[in-house]
Amino acid sequence: MSRTEEELKQAVIERLQTIFDPELPVSIWELGLIYEININADNNIQVVMTLTAPGCPAAQTLPVEVDQKLREIEGVNDVHVVLTWTPAWDKSRMSEAAQLELGFL
Repeated sequence: MSRTEEELKQAVIERLQTIFDPELPVSIWELGLIYEININADNNIQVVMTLTAPGCPAAQTLPVEVDQKLREIEGVNDVHVVLTWTPAWDKSRMSEAAQLELGFL
């Protein structure tokens, strides 16, 4: 059974919610570190993401973890993770749940 693009995107989001910033008790999805999820007809996934700061120690590990975890999803053909600094991440990108968890609300 092949998944629709929407089902695959939901599976990607669910998987991203299991990846946590090593310094914060919040998923990278809730932190707003994921800017784009693009899925093409061949079920190739491109994720455009950022980190909380350019000097973030997770710069070497988080994109690799995203790549590995998304490749585990049934039906995914290929994964490409793009790290960007534009626009720069700020606290306004966090979900309300993340802001509450980190004491910003």
